[in-house]
Amino acid sequence: MNNTIFYPGMLKTFQECPIRYKYRYLDKIIIPQPASYSEKGQKIHALANFYLRGQDITKLQEALSQDEKNIFDKLKQNPFFNKTYVNSEYNLTCRIGNYWISGRIDALMKDDEGLYILDYKTGSIPKNPQYDFQTVMYLTLLHAFTKNSGINCNLTFVYIDLKNDNNIEIKLTETLIKEYERLILEQIDKINNLRNYTKNKNSCKFCEYSGNICGE
Repeated sequence: MNNTIFYPGMLKTFQECPIRYKYRYLDKIIIPQPASYSEKGQKIHALANFYLRGQDITKLQEALSQDEKNIFDKLKQNPFFNKTYVNSEYNLTCRIGNYWISGRIDALMKDDEGLYILDYKTGSIPKNPQYDFQTVMYLTLLHAFTKNSGINCNLTFVYIDLKNDNNIEIKLTETLIKEYERLILEQIDKINNLRNYTKNKNSCKFCEYSGNICGE
């Protein structure tokens, strides 16, 4: 059995560009990015976590820019964010076939209809959210968790698009879970069996390795 634990980011990176996957996850080469790239999202995620856990966030809110305050207000008004809290910044891990997969969800909420994985986006939503590996792996992980815990309820992944004030819901079905498990296993098999790591030139524009250790 492979001892590597696979995360959504790993499968997405390999899908985008195999050589980028090699640099980041096999060679362990980390190229620092400007803090501004992710600072807003990190602030909102941290604030949401403290807020859901019932902690005093007064001083943290005072340190936000006006734009960040507006984004957080949008999140607080979101109907999915106001469902019953279960957990946040929560790690789930399970085995699929011969592989271990894991993910850290922004928040897990519930109502009488079922459980909801929330994922806050201050930037862009995946182009194909139903088959993005974040959706695929998180719903697979939650399905395994509920199945092992004897919980029988509807499972839904919700992208909260804070930029456009929109929600995208993906409801898990029996057909989808089988398809998701197949997609995960096929992608990990590709990763494990690949020996010649090639570059996807279409991904170079937004790659931290392009122009550094990876030539154009």
